[in-house]
Amino acid sequence: MSIRKSSLLFPRTTSWAGASALGAALLAGTAIPALADEALADLVENVSPSVVTIIAKQDAQPTPAQGQDFNLDNHPFGEFFKRFGGPEGFKMPERGPSQGLGSGFVLDADGYIVTNHHVVENASTVTVRLSDDRSFDAEVVGTDPLTDIALLRIDAGEDLQAVDLGDSDHIRVGEDVVAIGNPFGLSSTVTTGIVSAKGRNISEGPYAEFIQTDAAINKGNSGGPLFNMEGEVVGVNSAIYSPSGGSVGLGFAVTSNIVEHIAADLRDDGQVSRGWLGVSIQNVSPELASAIGIDAATGALVSDVVPGSPADGVLKQGDVILSFNDQSVDNSSDLPILVGTTRVGSDSVLTVLRDGNTQQLELTIGQFQSASADAQDPVDAKVSDTALGVTVAPLTDAARAEMGAPETLDGVVVTSLEPESPAAKAGLQRGDVIVRLGALETATPEALKAALQSEKTDPALVLINRGGNQIFVAVEIA
Repeated sequence: MSIRKSSLLFPRTTSWAGASALGAALLAGTAIPALADEALADLVENVSPSVVTIIAKQDAQPTPAQGQDFNLDNHPFGEFFKRFGGPEGFKMPERGPSQGLGSGFVLDADGYIVTNHHVVENASTVTVRLSDDRSFDAEVVGTDPLTDIALLRIDAGEDLQAVDLGDSDHIRVGEDVVAIGNPFGLSSTVTTGIVSAKGRNISEGPYAEFIQTDAAINKGNSGGPLFNMEGEVVGVNSAIYSPSGGSVGLGFAVTSNIVEHIAADLRDDGQVSRGWLGVSIQNVSPELASAIGIDAATGALVSDVVPGSPADGVLKQGDVILSFNDQSVDNSSDLPILVGTTRVGSDSVLTVLRDGNTQQLELTIGQFQSASADAQDPVDAKVSDTALGVTVAPLTDAARAEMGAPETLDGVVVTSLEPESPAAKAGLQRGDVIVRLGALETATPEALKAALQSEKTDPALVLINRGGNQIFVAVEIA
């Protein structure tokens, strides 16, 4: 394989004046001036000591249940054991310990480290390796699955070099950004790109807002910082879109303003306290705007109010929320973030359009109870010895309101999925509402289990509600 080298490279920050000077030098036959971007190199040198490697280890799992994927290919009764389990007294082999790698950064000199929730999820031990190769056991102070943020702490015996958090609201599309992390375990890897888009919603829940970047992000970059050209962290690299599993220039980072709020909350007591209004909302389409009598399709339309919620008696069906605490609500996705980051018990002012008139309303923000707080044990339901592979929770009034689900919707909320499970392979996502499996409705986790046990068709036809839309999926259950 041959590698063709480019004879001349123009760095992203080369100015037109610089390019003209270079052209003049070439025409004159003089030496080409150095075009190395000293500013970028200085930035990387200054911030790299704050970027860390996260090593998350999981202990060997207990003896697996029947129906799971054992490595018994060379056993004379391997296929039988896979399908029906071993005889009494026979111990199936344990899955050995595993180790995952991610990235993170030092939030302050006291040893607080920010990374992704999914990097440390279910880890038995977490180790932080600094840029100078020193390693320390880490305490998981707290995690927030709804924004995929985790806060760790280490005791390094000295002050650490911390990053500065930038204001992600001020970053502009087209700005240069720098990602530093540990893709595939290659520590301190630097990639550059631009902000491709802001305010992305990638179906990771109503409280996470993402910056899209074309800086190369790969497995192992998760939890690492995305810097602006002032050396400030403007995002935490969390996800990529890739048909192949590698970087294709579609990376997503949780905004630094959300990270700042979540980290402060986790540092306080290890938990995230979210504000709650208690309304179901939807976007204002051009058709709805015309029907309501407003000029532009903007704001969040209140479609329902939860009885007994902070909004009960204040907001009404048909209200269009235009701003919250003087911050504009351009569409329905803006409101959960604004409310969720508001202190519980604080008084807030909403500007609403009601019956053609603009009004200002006051209410006291309540405490949001997430669906995961109501979650029961994982549904250990098997059909033909194959688990569905989901953890579900009842669809509470609070969950309905925050998801924008109608009051008439019944089902169970998917709170997590096992990797490579039948449900995951069928395309189910966290936050989906399972409405029916086969011919049976699944209004409770117990109903889902019963439906799985009685279902005879393979694959099973499962009806889910995703973002207000009813979708059928076929799930292999046997």
